Amino acid sequence: MLRVLTDDDVHAELRGGLDEIVREGARRMLCAALEAEVDGYVSAFVDEVDERGCRLVTRNGHAEPRTITTAAGGLEIEAPRVDDRRVDDETGERCRFRSAIVPPWCRKSPKVTEVLPLMYLHGMSSGDFAPALEEFFGSTAGLSASVITRLTKQWQGDQRAFAERRLDDRDFVYIWADGVVRHEESPCARTGRSHARPFV
Repeated sequence: MLRVLTDDDVHAELRGGLDEIVREGARRMLCAALEAEVDGYVSAFVDEVDERGCRLVTRNGHAEPRTITTAAGGLEIEAPRVDDRRVDDETGERCRFRSAIVPPWCRKSPKVTEVLPLMYLHGMSSGDFAPALEEFFGSTAGLSASVITRLTKQWQGDQRAFAERRLDDRDFVYIWADGVVRHEESPCARTGRSHARPFV
């Protein structure tokens, strides 16, 4: 079926297509970075084997898909997993691989996390967070009104702790700047009255 597109329709489709291209490119780059991170980890322990000669650190497929909310929008990833059968000599516990790029608990990028307190400080109500995030990031980032309420209580506690912190146990370096003000004689001096006005 043929459809006549106005300029606004064309621009809207281009914007949508551009966002999808950016999002898909970001997803592929993130997945490639995660794969490279795991490959580097596994390669570092390639010589460590058990009594049967089997390697102690190997790849172990991928985790269940999950969506990470980023500045480019929601990106679905399947993080690669590692089977690490080494044991820590000090603790006696199994060694575990933890991604420095996307930790296991991570659902939002630091950039998204940083913007939330700013939205709160600018007066956005808890009920408006989810629609605003969905419009901008393509998802609500898992932030319901109750989650925002809990976060605002945490931010308020952080602010109180910052305002009430002790400062007498540390030294501060500061610069004290002073200035010199020149004065010029005003026309009133001709009449014999003493009057001066500042001139910087």
